[in-house]
Amino acid sequence: MIRPQPGILDIALYQGGASKIAGHAAPLKLSSNENPFGPSPMAIAAARDTITDLHRYPSTDHAPLREAIADIYGLDADRIICGVGSDEVLAWLAQAYAGPGDEVMFTEHGFSIYRIAALSVGATPVEVAETERTTDIDALIAAVTDRTRLIFVANPNNPTGTMVPLSGLERLAAALPDQCLLVIDGAYAEFVPDYDGGAALVAARDNVVMTRTFSKVYGLGGLRVGWGYGPQPVIDVLNRIRGPFNLSVTALAGAEAAVRDTGFIDACLRVNAEERARLTGGLRQLGIAVDDSHGNFVLARFADEAEADAADAHLKSAGIIVRQVKGYKIPEGLRITVGRPEDVTRVLDALATFRGVA
Repeated sequence: MIRPQPGILDIALYQGGASKIAGHAAPLKLSSNENPFGPSPMAIAAARDTITDLHRYPSTDHAPLREAIADIYGLDADRIICGVGSDEVLAWLAQAYAGPGDEVMFTEHGFSIYRIAALSVGATPVEVAETERTTDIDALIAAVTDRTRLIFVANPNNPTGTMVPLSGLERLAAALPDQCLLVIDGAYAEFVPDYDGGAALVAARDNVVMTRTFSKVYGLGGLRVGWGYGPQPVIDVLNRIRGPFNLSVTALAGAEAAVRDTGFIDACLRVNAEERARLTGGLRQLGIAVDDSHGNFVLARFADEAEADAADAHLKSAGIIVRQVKGYKIPEGLRITVGRPEDVTRVLDALATFRGVA
């Protein structure tokens, strides 16, 4: 019988956030960290305008989108690469720089795609413990070996919402041997004021890559667009394995319009900051533990797995979908996307009823 490459059969299938509840025609979905306001009206219009050109192949160099990203974020367009979500960029990095006999490192509660990327190329995944659900820079440095090729660090992290300062990432990058790349996953970077997601560190060093996505604050999860920023030699390597037509005309147009609509994004970020604080405070008043989150979600932690299961069931009965994070080794946790003001009120009211204080 023909067999796949080593490691592939060890990959557990990725489970996305649920979107349906039996008996509820229109449940409130707070399980996938989507922008509750949807995409920018400019992005919708730009995507709609491509419909008559669907018989045309998209550009192979993504130049207009890369230039738009460079303009907004103050980057070098030549050092940007665009993928089908940031997941594709992470997969290219593993494909290009790791393989059998190599190690790919990530943190204890890190995004599950990191393990998948490692196993898909036959590399050994190495999980490093966190401290209080936060990346431990010293632990990562101590775990590096001569086989380490990639270190994935999400900052802010999903599903915990915690983050480390740039000084910690600088220290980690400086401690790495020549054969190792630090990959800073900035899927939630836009939600952190005055944070560049690691862009300055990429500019200063030759062993750091930053990835970003259009799926979160930009509200384009359905179009699947992400990007990476790295040293020119690394980007040149990744472009050799990137499919020439990996992004559709619709995805390219929608993403370009989205990134340029800074007014819409600023408004979304203001609401997220306000409602995240209200959700965090409300959960704590109910006796539910919550770390300070730097994303568009919070991780609510209950007394144990049984209570988390009961809370999840209660929320479902109220037509609310959140995300269990047992697969991230936090069985007592529920990750709750920060929604619109009325969504946050609905979640807090439901959990107050669950706690018997409503």
